[in-house]
Amino acid sequence: MAENSLSSRLQMAMRRLTGRGYLNENDIDEMMREVRLSLLEADVNFKVVKSFIANIKEQAVGEKILKGLNPGQQVVKIVHDELKRVMGEDAEGIRYNMSGLTTIMTIGLQGSGKTTAIGKLAIYIRKNEKKSVLLIAADVYRPAAIEQLKTIGKQIDVEVFERGLIDARTIVKEGLQYAKDKKYDVVIIDTAGRLHIDEKMMQELIDVKAIAKPNEILLTVDAMTGQDAANICKSFHEQLEATGAILTKLDGDTRGGAALSIKEVSGIPIKFASSGEKMDAFEVFHPERMASRILGMGDVLTLIEKATDAIDEDEAQNMMEKLMSDSFNYNDLMKQFKMIKRMGSISKILGFLPGVGQMKQAMSQVDDKQFDKMQALIFSMTEQERKDPKLIDTSSRRRERVAKGAGMSVADLNRLRQALDQQKKMMKKMMNMDEREMESLQKNPSKLMNQPSSKKGKGKGKGQFRIG
Repeated sequence: MAENSLSSRLQMAMRRLTGRGYLNENDIDEMMREVRLSLLEADVNFKVVKSFIANIKEQAVGEKILKGLNPGQQVVKIVHDELKRVMGEDAEGIRYNMSGLTTIMTIGLQGSGKTTAIGKLAIYIRKNEKKSVLLIAADVYRPAAIEQLKTIGKQIDVEVFERGLIDARTIVKEGLQYAKDKKYDVVIIDTAGRLHIDEKMMQELIDVKAIAKPNEILLTVDAMTGQDAANICKSFHEQLEATGAILTKLDGDTRGGAALSIKEVSGIPIKFASSGEKMDAFEVFHPERMASRILGMGDVLTLIEKATDAIDEDEAQNMMEKLMSDSFNYNDLMKQFKMIKRMGSISKILGFLPGVGQMKQAMSQVDDKQFDKMQALIFSMTEQERKDPKLIDTSSRRRERVAKGAGMSVADLNRLRQALDQQKKMMKKMMNMDEREMESLQKNPSKLMNQPSSKKGKGKGKGQFRIG
């Protein structure tokens, strides 16, 4: 997201209030001006902004808040709850048929990322619901759309039913019959995408809806279109009664207007969020978690879900035991790198942690390619050196050989040695923490990384610290 994004601006407005023991109505008004400006710059619909500000003001200036303990934190909670309400309160999944075929019809303008979102949705259903999926290629106005869907189907190993550029209604009829004959659980229909909504397109969609009788009509919306996304949703919803939206390109230079406008303006709940190029970068849209992310509170629940999907429990347990017994070596570090890479980009993972999201400069410098460099260095070691890190630590000749073999410098290898050492120190530190310190760490995980091990000096310069 850009520096002047909704998230950055709102967090700045909130920080001015938190930690203050006393607030008056002028303080609230000042914050409201900031919040209002933040929302308008993020291209949130004007009517949504007006009601959002009015609702917060009404709750925030109550005597209970202004005269209560920690009023700033209470105001932040009001803003968080209002963000959640505007985006839809609760997460909503797909409504499946109890038995027989479940039909999902996808609609959206050209360029909204519809075809890619269909592929991601198919993977999500197969992985999380354990259901078989058939894709029907019924976007017949753009020949490339059918080829794109077939390419995606091949890539994710999902069958695509297509009949070329014949009438879409015929394709849908034949495709549904094929799905029933082959006993598929779910069908996803890719329908016509145009550059703008027109009468001919809408009539075809209405006809397809009548034929398919879909359980779900999901509208794909480009998050980067701001409040226009809400108006597009409204137009489709008025004629087709969409059951949900898939917000795409959520990782781009998104101002946030779409996420906050869609539900309030069109009445369509956001059901899924799609981000990134990878086909598994697709998740259920949780309004509460998104509100927490916007306000920089982190999103530990989503992080835990991603970790659960990517990391084998026995493997993680084994690694934890090795860290605790101080036998953690370069083979284990490489396994850890692979686990983390399966969860996504490092900067994105850090963004889920409370407090770390504010460390924007540090996060922007996190380079996922560093993992590849570290792996190259580990591959350059002998099996014995990987198992016993002390061999590298105690021999400058070994360090020179390993660095040269990986096409890197000894300084690069020293950074890898530090990474291994840091892991062990962090684990020891956590093992020695009491309950109060662990609670503090949960609120601000960056504390664990900001405290280097140190020893007090003696004699000259007493009271100074030097790194041990």
